[in-house]
Amino acid sequence: MTSKTQQTTNEIKNFVLSSYFGDGLRITFGALVPSLILSQFGLLQTGITVSLGALCASIADTPGPITHRRNAMLVTTLVVSIVSLLTGFANASVYLLGILILAFSFLFSMLYVYGNRIASIGTAALLVMTLGIGDIRSFSEILLYTLYIIAGGLWYSALSISLYKIMPYRLAQQSLGDCVIEVAHFMRIKAGFYKEGMDYDENYKKLLECQVLVNEKQNAVRDLLFKSREIVRESTQQGRFLVIVFVDVMDLFEQIMSTFYSYQTLHKQFDEIGILKQFETVLLHLSDQLEEVGYALKADTKPQLSLRLPREIRDLKLEIEALERGEYGNEFKESGVQALKNIEVNVENIFHRIKKINGHFKDRKARKLTKSQTQSAYFISHEEYEFSLFRENLALKSEIFRHAIRVSVVMLIGFIIAQSYNFLHSNWILLTIMVIMKPAFSLTKERNYHRLIGTIIGAIVGMSILSWVDDGSVLFAILLICMLGAYSFQRKNYVVSVLFMTPFILILYDFLGMGSRAIFIERVYDTIIGGSIAFIASHVFLPSWEHQKLKTVLVEMIEVNLAYYHQVSTYYFGQQYDKIPYKIIRKEVYVRSANLASAFQRMFSEPKSKQLSIKEIHKFSVLNHLMSSYVATLALYVMEHREEIPAIEGLKEIASNSEKLLNEAMMTLIKDESIAGNDLKILPLKHVFKEDDDTLLIAEQFIDLQKVAFDIYKISEKIKV
Repeated sequence: MTSKTQQTTNEIKNFVLSSYFGDGLRITFGALVPSLILSQFGLLQTGITVSLGALCASIADTPGPITHRRNAMLVTTLVVSIVSLLTGFANASVYLLGILILAFSFLFSMLYVYGNRIASIGTAALLVMTLGIGDIRSFSEILLYTLYIIAGGLWYSALSISLYKIMPYRLAQQSLGDCVIEVAHFMRIKAGFYKEGMDYDENYKKLLECQVLVNEKQNAVRDLLFKSREIVRESTQQGRFLVIVFVDVMDLFEQIMSTFYSYQTLHKQFDEIGILKQFETVLLHLSDQLEEVGYALKADTKPQLSLRLPREIRDLKLEIEALERGEYGNEFKESGVQALKNIEVNVENIFHRIKKINGHFKDRKARKLTKSQTQSAYFISHEEYEFSLFRENLALKSEIFRHAIRVSVVMLIGFIIAQSYNFLHSNWILLTIMVIMKPAFSLTKERNYHRLIGTIIGAIVGMSILSWVDDGSVLFAILLICMLGAYSFQRKNYVVSVLFMTPFILILYDFLGMGSRAIFIERVYDTIIGGSIAFIASHVFLPSWEHQKLKTVLVEMIEVNLAYYHQVSTYYFGQQYDKIPYKIIRKEVYVRSANLASAFQRMFSEPKSKQLSIKEIHKFSVLNHLMSSYVATLALYVMEHREEIPAIEGLKEIASNSEKLLNEAMMTLIKDESIAGNDLKILPLKHVFKEDDDTLLIAEQFIDLQKVAFDIYKISEKIKV
């Protein structure tokens, strides 16, 4: 099997075993069953309304602790029932409807201040409002419609909770598996630095983008593991196993993050003999092995440790020993050879950590959680739902407030346009605006593009299916596939989700006796109209550009790297290693690194005129990643040699100077007048080393950290945001 075929097979396997596909199955079943059952009694229209209620509840059923999911689904059911009732009454007057659209669009868009889960409740409310516009009913019909919505929401909530009770660890296993696979992908990208002719800037960009995904997966796993009582209880064997694996994966990620030497320097010295290619091969095989662990977690099987890895690592070690003996000549620098030895030791440690994780699958019962592993409160975030937070954001300086005003005004404009031209399905324009508009311009732009492409391709596919397929059973099977695809990809890949959703809608309308070429054309037209309004508004009406809030992200990144460096460096100057404070600051480094990388990605999607200091910010991101990697290397040394940390003359002075450089970089970014300016410089190390001194690694890391801190200061001077 070729590597490309293997990669495709792995991607399919990964998706089928993922929580995305599991969500798709659950939502498809929950939304379809009411319509199927009630259609048998000639109540298809009622069934569709109940299915709508189920679909609204599913929007709030995002990954997380079951208590949070349950509460969100029940609150969503209550909120959408009230919105449905009020929309039904407002349909009697176009003016009342306009006021309702304006008010609800603002109110529910403001829910972003409480995070994505609460924002999803607002999304469900706007969905039921949008779909109910123009549907004029009598008083009794409005009440019945609302009751059907409630029934659908309660049905789906009961289904989701029941599935959790049957398989309480399934979602946590899938999320942890996704996290492990993303860490494997991170290691695969890092292996690329050992490839000859590598584009370093491009690979660093990929690495930082991947770090965003790793952080998202880690946070999802933390929420599932440490906010679920069943999992963190030591008496639960499966929960104990998942927590231990996650803790070891976090430590493994730190091992992968560590950097011992400049890649460019290594390539200049060793490309001719090909040893760096061996490093790349071993790291790629280690990432494959780690990926296998991820698949095993998701499939609830046991991973098999590759027998070739110990042999490849041994061969790598022998090659470095041959290099030391001078078998390739004596022109190589001692520091370069020492760097290879350090990297090889790191590779061995990565292998042993993966081996340790594999061992957890075999003896789950014997594992005990330590006190530090159960002290989860330090590592999880807690949501705040006070009204004061809502009130504090009612100002133009708030990005969410500007977004809410933008959405409400644009929704009203879309409604006026739809009413003016008497579109057959006027709510499609509003639906497009609702799902496209996001607080950040870049996200709105991306959603707009994905929605348009997915709708056009999906509409062509849908009409082709309706033209070629006459058999009702076959059409129903295709409809099921489209439903499953739409709901499975809605959190993973929006363009694919829309591509499946459009044929699903067209086939559904055909089943309801409303299928025609006009539906196809109107679906595309409404998407173009809604998308165009949303895009123009996000560009010109109270726009939110990334550079306006980037300074805070940059300062926070330096701040956390400074704290991380200070925490680790003090272990070399007498302070005793303490696992909890160290892991807290390490987590913050990962979170803020991901925030910086996300901000850079969003800015890169904005108009060129808004991409202020884009090259400098990219370099700033790379330098801070290097800073974190070098500090991680020092931390790993402390953990492995706690009792034998050497005292090196001048090291404390260099550490203090590095901290001073980072402090001045922060002051430069916030334009503080007290910055030192020209007094800043790189200090030399006073200690003299012998060629075979093992502590040379420590000194080199401190020197490299000082150089990186100086580079961060210099690049901070050039950033204009």
